Amino acid sequence: MTTMPATHGHSEACCNIPPVVSSGYSAKGSYEELGGFKTYVTGPGDATKGIIYIYDIFGYFDQTLQGADILATSDHHNQHKVFIPDWFKGEPCPIEWYPPNTPEKQKNLGNFFAKNSPPSVASKLPDYVKALSAENPSIKSWAVLGTCWGGKVVSLVTSDDSNPFSIGAEAHPAMVDPKEAETIKVPLIMLASGEEPEDKVKEFEAALKVPKHVEIFKDQIHGWMAARADLSDKRVNDEYTRGYKTVLEFFAKNWP
Repeated sequence: MTTMPATHGHSEACCNIPPVVSSGYSAKGSYEELGGFKTYVTGPGDATKGIIYIYDIFGYFDQTLQGADILATSDHHNQHKVFIPDWFKGEPCPIEWYPPNTPEKQKNLGNFFAKNSPPSVASKLPDYVKALSAENPSIKSWAVLGTCWGGKVVSLVTSDDSNPFSIGAEAHPAMVDPKEAETIKVPLIMLASGEEPEDKVKEFEAALKVPKHVEIFKDQIHGWMAARADLSDKRVNDEYTRGYKTVLEFFAKNWP
C-alpha cells in the first residue's frame, strides 16, 4: 500500500495498513476477563503503549475488531496493545433499531441510552485502566479511542481531573459539545463524518487548547470507522483505512 500523502500538517504515514477485509473478517485477538469486563485484546504482549477502544453502541462488530487489529499491528515503530471492554455486558444495541423510524425503536433506544450513558462509562475508566496496568506491567502509558457513542466518552474522560490517558481520539463522535473541548487535557484527534454538525465540530476544534487534528470526512456517514461501515464499498473502505492511518500517525507524533 502506498503511504498517505502529507495533508493538514501531517507527515507521511508511518504505518502500513494491510488490505481491509470487507466481509468475513477473522479477528487476530482473543477475549479475556479484565477489570470485571469481558475484553477483546489484540497486539503484542510486550507493548509499552496501550489503547482502550470504546466501541459504538453496536458492540463487537467485525469492522470494530478489524479497526482494533489495525491499531495494534500497523505501526511498526510503535507497538500497541489494544483493549475493547464490553461495557454493555453482552447486550449491545441491535443494529436493526437503526434508523429509529418507529415509536417502538425510539423507545427502545431511549431505554438503551438511559441504561448506558457516556458519563457512567467515563467514570469507570480510571479504575479499569488501573486493572489493566496491573495485568500488563510493560504498558507505561495509555491512549483512548472512541467511535460514535464512544467518542462522547472520550471527551468526558479526557476533560475530567481523573483522566488516566496520555492522548485521545474520536471518530464520528456523538453529541459533540465544544464546552468539553475547553478542558480536554491531552492531545486529541477528532475525525468527523459528514453527518455531524459541521459548526459544532469547528467550534470544538477552536476550543481545544492541546495539540490537535480535526478533520471532516464529508462524504462518509456517522459510523464509517465502526459497525456501520459498508467495507464492500471501495470509497468507504478507502476512507476507513485512511481514518485509522490518520489516528496512528497522530498518535506517533503526539503521544507524550
